[in-house]
Amino acid sequence: MSPLILVTVIVFVVFGTVAALFARYKKCPSDKVLVVYGKVGKNMEGGIRSAKCIHGGAAFIWPVIQDFRFLNLTPMSIEVNLRNALSKQNIRVDVPSIFTVGVSTEQGIMQNAAERLLGLASEDIANLAKDIIFGQLRLVIATMDIEEINSDRDKFLANVTNNVEAELKKVGLRLINVNVTDINDESGYIDALGKEAAAKAVNDAKKSVAEKDRDGAIGQANAQRDERVQVAEANAAAVEGENRSKITVANSEADRREKQAQAERIATAAEKVQTAKALGEAYLAEEEAEKTRATKEKATKEADIVVPAEIERRKIQIQAEAEADRIKINAQGQADAIFAKMDAEARGIREVLSKQAEGFEKIVGAAEGNADKAIMLMIADKLPELVKTQVEAVKGIKIDKVTVWDNGGKQSGETATANFVSGMMKSVPPLKDLFNMAGMDLPQYLGKEQVQEAKKTVEKTEE
Repeated sequence: MSPLILVTVIVFVVFGTVAALFARYKKCPSDKVLVVYGKVGKNMEGGIRSAKCIHGGAAFIWPVIQDFRFLNLTPMSIEVNLRNALSKQNIRVDVPSIFTVGVSTEQGIMQNAAERLLGLASEDIANLAKDIIFGQLRLVIATMDIEEINSDRDKFLANVTNNVEAELKKVGLRLINVNVTDINDESGYIDALGKEAAAKAVNDAKKSVAEKDRDGAIGQANAQRDERVQVAEANAAAVEGENRSKITVANSEADRREKQAQAERIATAAEKVQTAKALGEAYLAEEEAEKTRATKEKATKEADIVVPAEIERRKIQIQAEAEADRIKINAQGQADAIFAKMDAEARGIREVLSKQAEGFEKIVGAAEGNADKAIMLMIADKLPELVKTQVEAVKGIKIDKVTVWDNGGKQSGETATANFVSGMMKSVPPLKDLFNMAGMDLPQYLGKEQVQEAKKTVEKTEE
């Protein structure tokens, strides 16, 4: 057998077992009692319990060792037509009645129902209950008189209920309702009792009517007497009341006139007082009105003169403050501009000096820390510009015509023109003098080179 088939068989077996177990779990409906029988354990006394009853729940029914059935709780209506039942007075009576019974849900009584009614059909249970009811009903009738049965139905029904219910519990049933429709007897005793009671009731009614008529006649006479007495008393009281009313009316009229005169006097005085108060209030109102008018005129004049002057003063003050603020803002702006310009120039100079200092530092570094060598390097760098400056001093002179008056008395053979140019070159400050004015010494080789340069310049000029 392949493993797949084996697994399939195992799965089917497991599922089948689970399904069978679930199928054995039984739930009890509310209108039934679940009775589990077989091996269900022991009772409270330690003996073997024949069945386990469950109402409103569920239980697992073990296969093989247990099984179950349901008992129906639906009420059963049983018609009991009891005839010729012998009463305590040896009078046979017929008691047709209807009893409603059903399976009980009390624990001990349910156990009785499981033991005695399980498996029986509803008709069989009804017949069993009917036999029990017949016997107990005959027993109750035999212990009671017909008058008691007929007149005191509540006691009769209570006795029937107690006896019948006690016997029904033995088979697991309970009595739900008893309804006795009628009670009859063969001898007509109950009818005779009824006729006697009817005749007595009729006679009592006639007697009561006669007594009521007599009482009515007596009452009528007494009422007429009382009526005449009460009418006479009422007439006398009416006359007396009229007289008293007239006196009261006269006194009331006098009081009315007196109070009316007093009211008129008070009204006249009050009217005069109110008139005087009105005049005084009118004068006070006029005085207040004059004061209000004066205050209004004063306010009007102040509004026409003082308010415009105050507005003009505030206008001038605001303009002056605005002008002062404008001047202050302009001055502040100019000061800020000057400060910014000077700050920028200072930053530029500082930057130039910083760069020069860096250059000087590099020159000194190139001269290995020797000041003279550093100065020579700086002069050598600026020497062409210095010489060019000296040359530019005479180069820019425009000489259209030079007239030299010379008598030729020079012994050296120099011409007057040569002396003129030579003197002009001598008027230019030598490079050595420039250094001396600066507090520095010009190296000798620079002096020689300056002379040579000057000679070359003179020669170029002569040419």
